[in-house]
Amino acid sequence: MGYQEMYKQKLVTAEEAVKVVKSGQWVDYGFCANHPVALDKALAARMEAEPDLTHLNFRGGIALWVPAVTQVTDAANRLNWNSWHTSGIERKLVDKGYGYYNVLRYSEMPRYYRDNIKHLDVLMFQVAPMDKHGYFNFGLNASQLAAACECADTIIVEVNQNMPVCFGGHEVSIHIDQVDMIVEGENPPVAEMGAGKISEIDEAVAKLIVPEIPDRACLQLGIGGMPNAVGSLIAQSDLKDLGVHTEMYVDAFVDISNAGKITGLHKSHNKGRQVYTFAAGTKKLYDFIDGNPEMMAAPVDYVNDIRVISQLDNFMSINNAVEVDLFGQVASETAGTRHISGAGGQLDFVLGAYLSKGGKSFICCSSTVQNKDGSLKSRIKPFVTPGGIVTCTRANTQYVVTEYGIVNLKGTSTWQRAEKLISIAHPDFRDELIAEAEKMNIWCPSNKR
Repeated sequence: MGYQEMYKQKLVTAEEAVKVVKSGQWVDYGFCANHPVALDKALAARMEAEPDLTHLNFRGGIALWVPAVTQVTDAANRLNWNSWHTSGIERKLVDKGYGYYNVLRYSEMPRYYRDNIKHLDVLMFQVAPMDKHGYFNFGLNASQLAAACECADTIIVEVNQNMPVCFGGHEVSIHIDQVDMIVEGENPPVAEMGAGKISEIDEAVAKLIVPEIPDRACLQLGIGGMPNAVGSLIAQSDLKDLGVHTEMYVDAFVDISNAGKITGLHKSHNKGRQVYTFAAGTKKLYDFIDGNPEMMAAPVDYVNDIRVISQLDNFMSINNAVEVDLFGQVASETAGTRHISGAGGQLDFVLGAYLSKGGKSFICCSSTVQNKDGSLKSRIKPFVTPGGIVTCTRANTQYVVTEYGIVNLKGTSTWQRAEKLISIAHPDFRDELIAEAEKMNIWCPSNKR
């Protein structure tokens, strides 16, 4: 049987496809821009029509739009949403009491499916149209989809003509033989994730980091304004022959590429290729990576493997933090007990960059954040806010950067760390931090005040 004939046999409506879902099951939506659209709407409509369809467990991550199933009548008592990394949308679900975080170290995620989850009832996600060989490209997310497919009872793909085709090395597509049902959606534009306006603080932090980056460096940028500010400044710099090996591919890389700064010719592996595990940004980014042979999508257990990262000389890792305490512990997932985002691959890249010859990892944050009443609080804390989650332990933290400076914590004693970190805290909080450091016995008489 030819692939086109097989396609016709497996083609169903979204309404027909979601009939496979039963109460109490696990339904996996994939990740980020690959979340289904037509299938999600159809399943939500079915849940409204069938109040006894309940106790459903959904799994996704970095939602770029509100999943329709989370808006059904009495959603809090009928389902839970489990996120690998929460967007602002999913954070609201956590606050409402039926959103939860899937704890992870991102590089291990495919193994979680293969060795720990082992079984999921229904997997549904968006893909690019089938090619002549019978393959549906995963598009913007190679991350863990191949592993999820291996342990799914039912696989439903939602074809979107607008999904970029992302080339790679392995585990970037699924063959029609493995697919149970095919749904042709309404081909909506691929959801975008804007980087947000770059602030003066973001620019100040970027100006401290970029001079630390040498020619031929290999770059990893995290989510948020500060990494994007660094990317923008790199695009305007005199740096040359840069490489890319990053968890998330963002708009800043497109700017750096278009400025002629990226060649990848000095990478020890995947020479000339920009390597990433998922992409999220604007249409500019999606148009750039679509069918681009310079790009290389790959599963996260390859991209974020510290053994792979460490082989790339002059590896530069640039990530955000919620807060940093005077011991050098980095909290990037929560503010106290309130969940913010997730661990992602921050620890993977912090470890890998330090093992790289000439490598550096930078943890960035503004010195303060504004409270609801307009007052400021310091992101440099005596200790992580009670209930907060430590993403990077104090032994692994290398450079910490705020708009007030950049410090390297490697090889330092507790009193040296306290002095360095207080020196880049907002001036209004330094005396208070010194007083707390004295109480904690991590302040020497010889410390600079």
